[in-house]
Amino acid sequence: MDNAARTTRRNFVLRSTTVLGAGLVIPGLASGAEAEDKGKEDISPAEDLMREHGVLNRILLIYDEHLRLLDAKQTFDPGVLASSAGIVRHFVEDYHEKLEEDFLFPRFRKANKLVDLVDTLLAQHRAGRRVTAQIEQLANAGSLKDESKRRELGESLRAFVRMYRPHEAREDTVVFPALRGIVSAHEYDALGDDFEKKEDELFGDEGFFKVVDQVAELEKMLGIYELGKFTPK
Repeated sequence: MDNAARTTRRNFVLRSTTVLGAGLVIPGLASGAEAEDKGKEDISPAEDLMREHGVLNRILLIYDEHLRLLDAKQTFDPGVLASSAGIVRHFVEDYHEKLEEDFLFPRFRKANKLVDLVDTLLAQHRAGRRVTAQIEQLANAGSLKDESKRRELGESLRAFVRMYRPHEAREDTVVFPALRGIVSAHEYDALGDDFEKKEDELFGDEGFFKVVDQVAELEKMLGIYELGKFTPK
């Protein structure tokens, strides 16, 4: 299918069913902002990456809520946590971070710009994958019955959240804004096309919006979807 015929992420149509990487099947929703027509305006590479950080931030909130439940010694469905880690694995690590590693980091090294920062970010990507593997291994009913494994799970969640909040903030405020200064306007636009092709290849048309809906379903199952819950009283 050529680019003119293909439905792009700029003109969103919600699909009926989504399947999370960890195996939890969730029916898709057609409500709220997730179901609105997203319009046809172009998405720049930086905006694309930053809105993917928005997905990561929502996962970090899910991790925060599981930490609260662990600290309060409350029970919870480990499938929600396992599915959240699955989204991190497949969408954040195998897709989003690979875009940065394959398309952004080499360009900064070639331009000799922000090299130390890029090296740190890459090291954190690798560390994050190790921590995600730990979370996936521990996100099950058996581990929740073992006090030492519950503690280990909490430590892994805290380590992930602690690293990724400053990690993504540094990328959003330093790396992504600097990208325009090291590539031509044509190359910058071409990166957006490369990102979209990779997204379609891995997740199908409108892959980003499908993942947003998956995360929203997990938030609802956990009871943290309503934004007003985060408003101070």
